[in-house]
Amino acid sequence: MSEFTPLSIPDGRREIDGNIYMGDGRGGWQPLETIKPQHMLEDETVRKIVSYGLPLSDQVKRFKAHTFDDIGAFEAILAQEYDAKIGGKKGNKTLMSVDQLYKVEVRVSDRIDFGPELQTAKQLFDECLNEWSAEARAELRGLVADAFNTDKQGQINRALIFMLLRRDSTDPRWKRGQDAIRDAMRTVGSKTYVRCWHRAAHDAPWEPITIDLAKV
Repeated sequence: MSEFTPLSIPDGRREIDGNIYMGDGRGGWQPLETIKPQHMLEDETVRKIVSYGLPLSDQVKRFKAHTFDDIGAFEAILAQEYDAKIGGKKGNKTLMSVDQLYKVEVRVSDRIDFGPELQTAKQLFDECLNEWSAEARAELRGLVADAFNTDKQGQINRALIFMLLRRDSTDPRWKRGQDAIRDAMRTVGSKTYVRCWHRAAHDAPWEPITIDLAKV
């Protein structure tokens, strides 16, 4: 971590009436000498990691802002000087270096939510499964159950919902259930992603320039 300058963050200690305390996580204070050594070591480790993480996060934010500024400036020049534009209707676009060793992709992804028709879809799927009982595979039952279960935030599993749309059946109720899912879909916004790529030669495979911490 020595290659990156950490941010100076508070050590969490406070002097009260000549004694040193640390927060107890509930809004109160606990004497320093009552804290277990392993907890102090854990505290130091967390603060060290965060001291590097915070400025790195700010740097990524600045990179993102500069990236969109640069792309916007490039598009403005295209529009003014050449009466041209890049990208499709949804805003997806790819910018490429002349030697084709570097490229920047901009992808716009719709954010999908689901309306009350989703409950109708579940009822139709349940009807099919109850009638198929002997024929319905356990994995299909599990897929339907998991797809409509909500998490702690009340969100359904969108990936599993879309998997149901790819499962074919000749039962008209199943097809109506799939139609109900499609009718339930609501586009509630969009998010723009930027991905950078590079390769060693024009015939080499593209490799992502990874910025996502979880994928490094």
